[in-house]
Amino acid sequence: MTTDSVAPAGGPRKPSIYDVADRAGVSHMTVSRVLNGHPNIRASTRDKVMKAIDEMSYTRSSIARALATNRTMRIGAIVDNPGFFGPNSVLRAIEVAARENGYAVSSFSAGEAEDRRVDAGVMELLTQGVDALCVIAPRASSLDLLRQQAIGLPTLVVKEEPDEQMHTASVDQRAGATAAVRHLIDLGHRKILHVAGPPDWFDAKARTEAWRAALEEEGLPVVAPVIGDWSSDSGYAFGQTLDLGDATAVFVANDQMALGLLHGFAERGIRVPDDVSVVGFDDAPDARHYLPPLTTVRQDFTLLGKVVIGELLAAIEGAETEARELIQPELQVRASTAAPRA
Repeated sequence: MTTDSVAPAGGPRKPSIYDVADRAGVSHMTVSRVLNGHPNIRASTRDKVMKAIDEMSYTRSSIARALATNRTMRIGAIVDNPGFFGPNSVLRAIEVAARENGYAVSSFSAGEAEDRRVDAGVMELLTQGVDALCVIAPRASSLDLLRQQAIGLPTLVVKEEPDEQMHTASVDQRAGATAAVRHLIDLGHRKILHVAGPPDWFDAKARTEAWRAALEEEGLPVVAPVIGDWSSDSGYAFGQTLDLGDATAVFVANDQMALGLLHGFAERGIRVPDDVSVVGFDDAPDARHYLPPLTTVRQDFTLLGKVVIGELLAAIEGAETEARELIQPELQVRASTAAPRA
């Protein structure tokens, strides 16, 4: 009897993954990929497997799987600055997707301190015997440290750019920033400022590059962006001091900074969107309740979590995986943007 499922003493044997595979007419590896949410499975094959699972009332035993595979059923996650909305949302989505697949997540919060660096996080998670690693919202400096580690486990980095050494998955940051700037251009704005995130962050760099490229494509002026730290406090400081000149719109690299910017503008008597339009990025849960409700770029963190776990679990089992996965964002148009006044 396979150890994939455990039968009670003296009771009937529970169906195993091999029984499901036989009923569906596929290999047990295919059943495993379906159960682990691997994205590269034909819909017809997935339907056959799910039908067999329902017919046989198949349930997986995490304990049995761990014993059978000599795995801990645990994913390690290293998060740069988890206090911000984006990294925290990705971590939560990964935890949910892992739990749905019988895995747990051990996380490590990376930072500037020596004992909180990414390399320290790798060592801490490896001592816990994790089966795979993912790195969320990495900075360039953190990734350099990661590349120096001999990890020896499936590793995925949540960033947009492809990587020669590791798999990557991300929401398409450039597509999202381009959609935000194109929205402003289509409304008639011709001078669009940018409040950027820290330049060491891959997401901040991608959003800034897309903003610049969209303006250059239209032959519009490019003013050097101001650099924030992702916090609403930095956005507020810019809102109090930013010289708009003849600019009529601002693209802000995340919603937290956009919130602070709106606050600072309001204190100066600058009306949004009458005097200046503002677009954010992330679609934080409260963005629809800002004053005014914020036009922003929605990232599907739930889907990203499923993709990350699907890729890692497929890699754990030795299956073919995509080297790079990109998820398309969606622009949410609200009351913070309008055509510039004549």
